Amino acid sequence: MSLKAVFFDVDGTLAETERDGHRVAFNQAFAALGVPIEWSVEEYGAWLAVTGGKERIRAYCDRHPEVGEIDDALIERIHLEKVAAYRRIVESGGIVLRPGVARLIEELRSCGVVMGITTTTMLDSLDVLLSVEIGPHWEEIFAVVGAGDVVPKKKPDPAIYSWALGALGAASSEVVAVEDSRNGLLAATGAGIATLVTPSYYTAGEDFSEASLVADGLGDPGKESRWRGRDNASGEGLVTQGVLASILS
Repeated sequence: MSLKAVFFDVDGTLAETERDGHRVAFNQAFAALGVPIEWSVEEYGAWLAVTGGKERIRAYCDRHPEVGEIDDALIERIHLEKVAAYRRIVESGGIVLRPGVARLIEELRSCGVVMGITTTTMLDSLDVLLSVEIGPHWEEIFAVVGAGDVVPKKKPDPAIYSWALGALGAASSEVVAVEDSRNGLLAATGAGIATLVTPSYYTAGEDFSEASLVADGLGDPGKESRWRGRDNASGEGLVTQGVLASILS
């Protein structure tokens, strides 16, 4: 089966956005609006099990009634403030693409492989990152952009991947997903899509046994990646179009 498309997750996959990006931006938003929440590095990592920023705030407040009344309108305000804070962090150079991401995207473009975005990140935060790191016309690179609330159920539910397959008109057997977390892996494989996992800061210890390939990164010249397959076969080099296509065979 030939490789028709590659779907990319964003947070943790395209860039290490969570610890020094979204977490810091959330804390700045909480402080600006007088909400008595401040997430440490460790605590925020635990709450990443709840996918979606708004959902994460709601789940935290439900568990911590001492925070006080946090209604949907305030959560929306927190989100808007957080996006503005995240923009400042990204535009100041605080977040960059992971090694190998820009190289692989350019290679896939040159090979005619279609690319899509499949993320729970809201579109405004996605636009900030990719506008800075790829360019203002980044949407021209991705044939399908599934972000935020495009589907009602977040990862690990496969809804975002099922939506992307339908939008692209592709069969799951023609697509590879690139993810960094178990929630993302379960979402992709739940839609029948073979998955490459590149664990990130917060997900390095998770179970990726369902992945077709687990790599420590995508690799760049002089900084090669190491990977292992489901059959425990290992390899080293750059994750290329050919490596991704081999997952389908």
